[in-house]
Amino acid sequence: MAYRRLLSNGIRVVGEEIPSMRSVSIGIWIGTGSRYEVRSNNGISHFLEHMLFKGTERFTARDLARRFDSIGGQVNAFTSKEYTCFYAKVLDMHFPIAVDTLADMLYDSQFAPEEIEKEKKVVIEEIRMYEDTPDELVMDILSENVYRDHPLGYTILGLEDNLRSFTRGDVQDYVASRYTPRNIVIAVAGNVSETKVMEELESYFGTRSHDAGLSHEVRLEVPSFHWKSSVRQKDTEQVHLSLAAPGLPAGHDKLYAMILLNNALGSSPSSTLFQEIREERGLAYSVFSFHSAYRDCGMFGIYAGTSPEHVPDVMTLITDICEEVAQKGLTKEELDEGKEQVKGSMMLSLEGTSSRMSRLGKNELLLGREVSLDETIHKIDSVTVKDVQSIAAEIVGQKFALAAVGPVGEDVLSPWM
Repeated sequence: MAYRRLLSNGIRVVGEEIPSMRSVSIGIWIGTGSRYEVRSNNGISHFLEHMLFKGTERFTARDLARRFDSIGGQVNAFTSKEYTCFYAKVLDMHFPIAVDTLADMLYDSQFAPEEIEKEKKVVIEEIRMYEDTPDELVMDILSENVYRDHPLGYTILGLEDNLRSFTRGDVQDYVASRYTPRNIVIAVAGNVSETKVMEELESYFGTRSHDAGLSHEVRLEVPSFHWKSSVRQKDTEQVHLSLAAPGLPAGHDKLYAMILLNNALGSSPSSTLFQEIREERGLAYSVFSFHSAYRDCGMFGIYAGTSPEHVPDVMTLITDICEEVAQKGLTKEELDEGKEQVKGSMMLSLEGTSSRMSRLGKNELLLGREVSLDETIHKIDSVTVKDVQSIAAEIVGQKFALAAVGPVGEDVLSPWM
């Protein structure tokens, strides 16, 4: 049974007690990421994620790592465009240790100047690693193409020049403005009672100060979608292609039709793009479609990596497949198979406490409520052939923005730009 509670200072707690498991996963979700930055501090959300592992008043960076290693637990974090999450997975008996340590990281990190300078080097190396990973790089270029100067077009890792300029004061100011109680959700899933969860979290988190910042009052600007195309010349073996069209925001009433369309088009081994481009013709190893749902907008996209000589064939196939789906949609048989596939994949993925915790935290942060499995299954089952046809014509049947990285000229791609 899932539950939703508030700590005395306004932090939201969502949880699910699962007595059949021996693990507990806890995530601290903060409503901030590259979307909440400006160009001059782009990258600070991700940099701060790193810095919370670099030592507190009680623990050095090595102590923090050892604290989880010594109990056989896991701890990590990630930053996205719209949220940051610090999470741990431990045996149920070690839940209090996980809460104590995560609270210490969140509230008592020292941000020592020498650690800041060292971590700048680490993140700069991470940025350079992405530059050497063309299938990741092409996605960043695609976002920049379609969202331009809007923060959704910013890279999550940030810019080297920004990283070099960050000071201890910059980091502390960002924490004060964004890491506020009303902007934090704590999600817990596993073999720990609701009573125990609330006792521990109130003790370590609820006693902290109420909101001092105005993060919950930030008004997000809905981005415009731009059909810009670009080619980044790079000495690679493959050409990495990524296409995008406007998608749907989180919580949209047509989102499940979009999910089923995406599943049939390119998000599974039996999907049309995978079968036609890889299995039937051997033109790519990696080819897939995706849909990214943000708070107030979305992006539907397609990726393919192929040899330079195969670029025209791959682009023609992608275009033809999308046009056919936009005109015909899915048959009832294809839709029914897709429903079972999506439901099965979702439910199998939720067999662990980490995925249960993530689902709870992300839904609360982005939608402000729990979305039960029964509700999700009902909405999937309710999608009709007509619903998919409508969303296919609306999204897949239009022009795509394009980003390409690799040894290919604009003249080759000009028919699709």
